[in-house]
Amino acid sequence: MNPIAQKSGLSVVGLLVAGGCALGPAVAAQAAPAPTASTSSSQTERFTERVLGIDYQAQPNFYYCGPAATRMALSAQGRALSQDEVAKLLGTTEAGTPSALDTTRVLNELTGGKYRTTEIRDSVARPDQVEQLRRDVLAAVDAGRPVVANIKGTTVDTDGNPHSYEGGHYLTLVGYRDGGDSIRVADPADPALGEYWMSLPKVANWIAERGYSS
Repeated sequence: MNPIAQKSGLSVVGLLVAGGCALGPAVAAQAAPAPTASTSSSQTERFTERVLGIDYQAQPNFYYCGPAATRMALSAQGRALSQDEVAKLLGTTEAGTPSALDTTRVLNELTGGKYRTTEIRDSVARPDQVEQLRRDVLAAVDAGRPVVANIKGTTVDTDGNPHSYEGGHYLTLVGYRDGGDSIRVADPADPALGEYWMSLPKVANWIAERGYSS
């Protein structure tokens, strides 16, 4: 089976209660101070932080992670759809959303065709795949497009909080800092945190055997 076509729902104990909409942070493009004579442009770029403003909304059930993550990406681009509307376009069922190919297709239908799908076929992301993800996230966020990632497994964010989705999950990558060494994740299954930072290699290994839309 093509790994990108594995279906993903949310693998957690119990179901999320339907919640109201909590707005994400305002657009933050916090550039470092202008470089001095002794500071190179590459050094300055390393301290740049960019986070896109999204309309955060938790998924209302165990299988709406794909619609919720895709909807958040659309919200940053001025498209206000409901999760039900996005779910219908994605073909989401109780078995989940089929693959990153579907999130790419719907994002392109609604935003003008700039998204593409990238697979990480290996069980662990190779260094070149980690660097490709860095380039893709930076380019997409700089262009105002959040990335939708299909992930699975367990990992820990930069604050030490664990996140476990052994059955698969979708989430939205909405920003970066330190030249992409850290990625801002908007997680529709975790309204208590909503968004959190995670190291680039951990995000890449989370996507391993699946794919992302950027």
